[in-house]
Amino acid sequence: MPPYAGTFAKPENALKRAEELIHVGQPNAALQALHDVITSKRHRTWQKVLEQIMFKYVELCIQLKKGRLAKDGLIQYRIVCQQVNVQSLEEVIKHFLKLATEKAESAQAAAAASANDATLAVSDLEAENTPENLMLKSVSAESEKERSDRETVTPWFKFLWETYRTILEILRNNNKLEPLYAMTANRAFAFCVTHKRTTEFRRLCEILRNHLSNLMKYRDQRDRPDLTLPETQQYYLETRFEQLKAAAQLELWQEAFRTIEDIHGLTIILKRTPNPKMMATYFAKLTKVFWVSENYLYHAYAWYKLFNLSKTYNRNLTPEDLKAMASTVLLSAVAIPPYESRTAAAPSNQELDNAKERDVRMATLLGYTLDPKRDPREVLSRKALLNELIAKGILSLVSTEARQVWALFEKEFHPLDMCKHAQTVFATLSPEAVQLSAASPIPTIEFSQFLPRMRSLAVVRMLQQSSQVYQTMKLETLQRVVPFLEFSQVERILVDATKGGAVAVRLDHQNKCVRFEGDQLESDNIKNHLVAMAQKLKKGMQMMYPEAPAASLATRTNTAELLSKVENEHKMALARKVIIERRKEEQERILQEQERILEEARVAAQRLHEETEAKRLEEERRTREAMRIRQEMEEKEKEEALALIAEAEKRNKGKKGFKIKLEEGQKLDKRTLMEDAIKEQIKERQEMERKLVRLAKSMDHLERAKREEEVPLIEAAYKVKMAEDEQLHQELQLQNAEKHRKSWETNVEEKKRLAKMGADKDSFAEAIVERRSEEFEALRIAREEKINELRTLRKNEREVARRRAYMRRLQQIEEDDKAAKEEEERERRMAEEREREAARREEEEQRRASERDAPRRDEGRFGGDRGGDRYEPRRGDDRGGSGRYEPRRGDDRYGGSRYDSGRSDDRYGSPGGGSPGFRGEQ
Repeated sequence: MPPYAGTFAKPENALKRAEELIHVGQPNAALQALHDVITSKRHRTWQKVLEQIMFKYVELCIQLKKGRLAKDGLIQYRIVCQQVNVQSLEEVIKHFLKLATEKAESAQAAAAASANDATLAVSDLEAENTPENLMLKSVSAESEKERSDRETVTPWFKFLWETYRTILEILRNNNKLEPLYAMTANRAFAFCVTHKRTTEFRRLCEILRNHLSNLMKYRDQRDRPDLTLPETQQYYLETRFEQLKAAAQLELWQEAFRTIEDIHGLTIILKRTPNPKMMATYFAKLTKVFWVSENYLYHAYAWYKLFNLSKTYNRNLTPEDLKAMASTVLLSAVAIPPYESRTAAAPSNQELDNAKERDVRMATLLGYTLDPKRDPREVLSRKALLNELIAKGILSLVSTEARQVWALFEKEFHPLDMCKHAQTVFATLSPEAVQLSAASPIPTIEFSQFLPRMRSLAVVRMLQQSSQVYQTMKLETLQRVVPFLEFSQVERILVDATKGGAVAVRLDHQNKCVRFEGDQLESDNIKNHLVAMAQKLKKGMQMMYPEAPAASLATRTNTAELLSKVENEHKMALARKVIIERRKEEQERILQEQERILEEARVAAQRLHEETEAKRLEEERRTREAMRIRQEMEEKEKEEALALIAEAEKRNKGKKGFKIKLEEGQKLDKRTLMEDAIKEQIKERQEMERKLVRLAKSMDHLERAKREEEVPLIEAAYKVKMAEDEQLHQELQLQNAEKHRKSWETNVEEKKRLAKMGADKDSFAEAIVERRSEEFEALRIAREEKINELRTLRKNEREVARRRAYMRRLQQIEEDDKAAKEEEERERRMAEEREREAARREEEEQRRASERDAPRRDEGRFGGDRGGDRYEPRRGDDRGGSGRYEPRRGDDRYGGSRYDSGRSDDRYGSPGGGSPGFRGEQ
């Protein structure tokens, strides 16, 4: 580390120091100085000078090819300006990327120029090789250009690739740097495409996948991109589509397929469908991927999706474009093999499951949702696609040649002339690529790419139609009816079609013929040979004895008994089979239960052993940790004690009698050493204070004596200075007076010279004043007229405004009077309503009171003194003195309705008429 590292108080000083080091030819030292400033914790607040330092820093890193230092510095700078000024980081990264790209391009141009110079510098142009080239070729297979590129261009390309990786790593998963991240990824794709870097492209795709997976895994962290925002979704989708285009240009079809899966997964994560233009690109690339992978069924479905999307959303397509695309859809559907490609005649269950899973994935990429329980071939098949094309009316849009191909293979029947007709139809297809308009998602379409599949399909259709007419066919005939393929190719197509179940054919090379086996092969017939033999025997008996005599009664009886016994035997066999199956299931259940118990016991024992072992290991770990901490503390104390001793010796170096002596085996104690050090410091401080007091006294006496001696000298110097200043003042006054007199004389002469033009000046001034006065008077009159007009206009406007305000006030008064009258009317109605309500309530109260008093009136009318000694209607009455119970007023339990109703007459009436009912009535 240089001696100046970390000593810069200001970043500007580090920048200046770096420039000085660069001028003297020390770029490494300059880079280290800037690196120390960038990584220092003292400069964690963003400043403008830090941006300038970063510019110089990345320039030095590129000059010295220090990729790791560049990455470290950019990471530190991202920490500094993440929350303050992200644009500064963007500018630095753009500058870094620009310089790295320029260096790589200049290296490539220099290598090309050197190769041209070397070619021109050859002395003998007729000689094929120079002796130097021959010697190099004898030990290496590289050419001169490859060696030159490896020496000059390759290092800069490696550095540029590391630059892309570094920038993507710094910008990953940051919501404030998403545009720069997308731009860098696109430039990295362009770099791989321009220079055909397939390996780096695969690594780049894997890097982007890892970044997205980390984003989904840690999406709750700070500054993570929000995938619900439209801008973020657009950035991620555009990056993946650029990746897909680059993979197609590099012809990395496996990586293109993985990119398509990434796009599909991204649409599921974002819950957003890309715009139609992006989807058109998606299906266009998918057609190429499926065609290269020889998956012709999904290739046709991809073309069908692309055609529907373009027809629906792309209004700029010309009729020729639609016709070419519709023809391609039909030809791709016809080119699908009518059988499934198999590696064996009877595939295993694992192979079938893998094929089913693969088909479900392909259908999902095309936007089809399939039931996992159903076979995908039942939903997406060649027949279903052709039927859909016919139902959608696409046949009306295709070209005549494509319609002839479809009719030949799907409608016409030519067992022996199929291939000849096909060859004629194939000749009508355009061998050149059809150019589409700029609005089309695909620039060109080549119909000739379907010809190999069409030829294979023609052979299969010929075999299928021939199997319906013939049982055998000579190999010579077969070779003659297929003019456009060799016999080995025809034989291969025949074997594949037989494996796929399209035809049932056997090649008999011994007899040089082809045998058509019908709908089933011989291996299928062997499985049911007994049933087939019985059916044929029965058919033969019917042919030999078409009119058999009627069976006798005994024969019918025996037949019925035999049938019943067969039925019983069949039922018994089924029952026995059920019992056996149940016993097997019971035995298996018992075995499974025993295995489960044993497994649980084993797992419990293993868990107990693991817990014990874990406890033991934890105890050992804790013991070791405690010992380690204790040892570290002792070592630290020892180091601190030694440091204190060294510091004390250094501080007291040169003093007599100071020496810390340690006995052998003595343990260093930090506390004791610190106490000794403190005592020593106190002693030194006291000694220093005494010295300062003595020094202050001596200085005081010296200063006083010096001032006493210098007083007369100062006074003498002051008098000399006063005399010199007075003399200087007089000289300056004389000079100023002379200067002023000369200036006055000059001014007087100038005045005499100008006095001759006084009359002309006065006449000129009077003319100007007169003209200006006339202009001013005209302007004044115009201004007064304009002011009068404005005054009249504003007066009229004020009059109109006053009238309008008066009318508004009248309207407001009328509305207020109307509202007041309505309010009075409403209050009057409410008062009447309240009065009516009060009257109604009063009547209701009177009615209820009359209803309550009716029984009492009846009691007063018909009751007497009966039972008066026992029940007193009121407390304090003269006729009852017991006072045992006083019923509540109006209580029905003790009123007249129970004891007095209808039981008294005039004979039992009270002299005073004091019944409860009567009193209540009073």
